[in-house]
Amino acid sequence: MKKTAIRSGVVHTVPSDMRQTLISNIAVREMWEDITPLARNEWICWIKSAKKIETRDRRIRIMCEKLLRGDRRPCCFAGCTHRDKTTS
Repeated sequence: MKKTAIRSGVVHTVPSDMRQTLISNIAVREMWEDITPLARNEWICWIKSAKKIETRDRRIRIMCEKLLRGDRRPCCFAGCTHRDKTTS
């Protein structure tokens, strides 16, 4: 049986397309579960901030590649603008 519970970020929940990718790739899912909630928040926000579906799909592929390489956060991303809401 596949594990379908996917941990979210601090502020953001995992969108369905991202969730499906994480469920379907065991190695990526294991890396996802190993990063901090704040790091997951950064990935989710970065992917959700894409304006075009093509960009969003590309970012999901990049996330998978980077997690498998051991990168724990997206690079070249200023950070989740919603993160300040995690401390209130």
